[in-house]
Amino acid sequence: MPGGTEEGAARSRVAVSSEAAALLRTLRAEHGPLMFHQSGGCCDGSSPMCYPAGEFRIGTADVHLGDLDPGTPEPVSVWMSRSQYEYWSHTHLTIDVVPGRGGGFSLEAPTGQRFIIRSRLLTDTEAATLP
Repeated sequence: MPGGTEEGAARSRVAVSSEAAALLRTLRAEHGPLMFHQSGGCCDGSSPMCYPAGEFRIGTADVHLGDLDPGTPEPVSVWMSRSQYEYWSHTHLTIDVVPGRGGGFSLEAPTGQRFIIRSRLLTDTEAATLP
């Protein structure tokens, strides 16, 4: 499943851990369709931020990395600032969750958990088949 869980990650730049997918399902039930944005900022801006879909304004300075399938009725789109993408374009990203306080504007902030990015280098085969 492209852009789905870690097992289906080979055909996508992004994936979601099973733990993060479970949190996304909970957040979806409360907030409706979701999206992520990863900026190149400091502090909370360097964490993946989860928003209600459409609440964060995407512009020409953002790159669509792919869509996650965490088992919600619609996919969760993942975006990154173009300047950050220049540094991370050779990596595969998995959105995961750990205990702790999330970013102030990210939907998981009150849950006692926070989203994080885990990265690895793309294989040559993956890099050749991804846009």
